[in-house]
Amino acid sequence: MKSVPRRKYTEEFRAAAVEQVIVGRRGLREVARSLEMSDKTLANWVGDARKGQAPVKRGQRPPVTDLEAENARLKQENARLRMEKEILKKGSGVLREGVAVRYAWIERHRNAYPVGLMCESLGVSKSGWYAARKRAPSQRAVENARLVTRMQSLQRRHRGRYGRRRMHRALRDEVGRINEKRVGRLMRQHGLQSRLRRRFRVVTTDSRHAYPVAPNVLARDFEASAPDRKWLVDLTYVATDEGWLYLALVLDLFSRKFVGWAMSERIDEDLALQALVMALEWRRPTGELMHHSDRGSQYAANEYRKVLAARGITVSMSRKASCWDNAPMESANGTVKVECVYPEHYATREQARLSITEYLTYYNTERLHSSLDYVSPSEFERRWRAENQRKEEPAS
Repeated sequence: MKSVPRRKYTEEFRAAAVEQVIVGRRGLREVARSLEMSDKTLANWVGDARKGQAPVKRGQRPPVTDLEAENARLKQENARLRMEKEILKKGSGVLREGVAVRYAWIERHRNAYPVGLMCESLGVSKSGWYAARKRAPSQRAVENARLVTRMQSLQRRHRGRYGRRRMHRALRDEVGRINEKRVGRLMRQHGLQSRLRRRFRVVTTDSRHAYPVAPNVLARDFEASAPDRKWLVDLTYVATDEGWLYLALVLDLFSRKFVGWAMSERIDEDLALQALVMALEWRRPTGELMHHSDRGSQYAANEYRKVLAARGITVSMSRKASCWDNAPMESANGTVKVECVYPEHYATREQARLSITEYLTYYNTERLHSSLDYVSPSEFERRWRAENQRKEEPAS
């Protein structure tokens, strides 16, 4: 038989229970029954409280004033109200759900709060809860338990980054057809939601320079027919105890894959150039390629433009103060911040560098991307190449 974990009682709860017996005018068994605890436990508490006091004859109670009795009653009422407030706060998500869901919530918290108070707060009967406990779990409950176990495993693997939609697609690929609302409901009930999105603002663009500025050739056409046709770039920053660590990124618009990156304690042309060189050496683009950036001095500088010109790459720049001209890059930048940077505290720049590098490789190879019908960037490119190879094969 499965062992039931012992309930944990706060000192305030213990004191209120003992006062009802010693100061109040209620019997020990009556108090224990109202608090849903054993007579023996309460008797031990009362015994501990009475140590050092003069013995009281059986059937007698120590003298008590009306004020003491009222104080004991008020303490008990306050303790009850605080517990009720906690129950409603923690269980608010199941108030809109069915009775079975509320019963399950009560079962999970039965060692933290009195069952009667939870039933009253969540609007279910105590007798119904006890009856439900005796029934064998339904097939639906068994399936839900399996789904929750799998969702917990996925959230550990992805470090709590998956929301309802990504979790739904990951489960659908594993277990087949499943309702997205069901996934969201189970995630809420078991605290498996993704991290909340935080506001961020990148202030790394310095367009006050004398370098030439390219026109906006991209013109918000965020569609690409193949890999290495359109690259988007940007700079951002990461806080560490040692100071800022600046990050330069290169994104392939076709697959939303990070194809180049570099990090430095200085935000200069060399940082942006390192990320570009990584992308060029890794991808070795052969067709027509467009490079789109903001008007920052790092991307307009002479050496940077020389590298682009030597490769025959078309240069495109956003209009002044128009982040929407580079929206996919801004979105990817924000995702890096929300899923990788904000949840962490970096003591050193090296620690941040390792963490971000690990995340970028995870982003490329494992994270399901909503713009790619929920497959990873690497998988999206693999499928595209396989499809093109199949089309090029001669018919037998």
